[in-house]
Amino acid sequence: MPHVIEKVAWIRLDEGRLLTTRTHGRELYYLPGGKPEPGETHPQALVREIREELGITLDQATVRPLLTIEAPADHKAPGTLVRTTCYTADHAGTPTPCGEIAELAHLTHGDHPRASATTRTALDHLAARGHLLRW
Repeated sequence: MPHVIEKVAWIRLDEGRLLTTRTHGRELYYLPGGKPEPGETHPQALVREIREELGITLDQATVRPLLTIEAPADHKAPGTLVRTTCYTADHAGTPTPCGEIAELAHLTHGDHPRASATTRTALDHLAARGHLLRW
């Protein structure tokens, strides 16, 4: 049975592009978010992680599930999976790289090579529904 890491992520589209983050020392882009701490609900974890990574405040009352993605975990033992529950939410402020985040990028479906496995799946999902630019 594979080891599964539970994560939450924020899906934010800007003019047909998906907001992603790259951490210091990594090359691929990931969905902003992270692991819930013990006792945290997914919405609580999402609000905390986005504040830590992007310096903005999500409106917890508007947090809505969008999709759940299971994909191989980067930089972990073979067979390790990441199960990421992706949410949408309204926010206040302008996303800015904070803490472990080196930079932000707004990716289109054509940016697959720059994205993690989970992010590629999110790009596919959004493009299939006409929410994402394909080039």
